[in-house]
Amino acid sequence: MKETVNEENITELTSKDLEGALREMCKLLAKNGNPDFIYDFFGCLFTPAEMNDFAKRWLLVREIDKGTTQREIAKKFHISLCKITRGSRELKKKDSAFRKLLDYADSI
Repeated sequence: MKETVNEENITELTSKDLEGALREMCKLLAKNGNPDFIYDFFGCLFTPAEMNDFAKRWLLVREIDKGTTQREIAKKFHISLCKITRGSRELKKKDSAFRKLLDYADSI
């Protein structure tokens, strides 16, 4: 038997809904504070390919911070110059979250 969809029951997700969900997850992960649990959570949330992409983006930020050229990073990690340029721009922003996390990583 084919189920019909009642259009009155369809709810569109708004950008506000999505931002709220992301902020909720961030708040819960920050409160949790258990790196192994957070790693497991990411494994549930992301596919292996998404996890690899996620990790590469952090590695490229670390490489930019070390002074590695964008072309060297692209070759080393097999990622586009667009992603690297975006990471570089984010790292240069005033009050960059990347900069803050890199500084925090260096302090522990």
